[in-house]
Amino acid sequence: MSVRDEIEETLEKTFAPSRLEVVDDSDSHIGHAGHDGKGESHFNVLIRAEAFEGMTRVAQHRAVHKALGDIVPRIHALALDIGA
Repeated sequence: MSVRDEIEETLEKTFAPSRLEVVDDSDSHIGHAGHDGKGESHFNVLIRAEAFEGMTRVAQHRAVHKALGDIVPRIHALALDIGA
């Protein structure tokens, strides 16, 4: 399973989002630090879920990082756009 698929599956199960987009943006970072030439190193995630309602931005980010657990250390960059 690709890292993108792992991220998507985990976020679906954890937050039941009304909207979820997981984009592997690794190719845009060829030659930059953290890109090892194999891909799957840089991701952009847009997620909307009721679970984030009433949470601060920091709490939302912490919740996503906690949900992704051991996936986060395996990637170089994770850009999050989170909302309720």
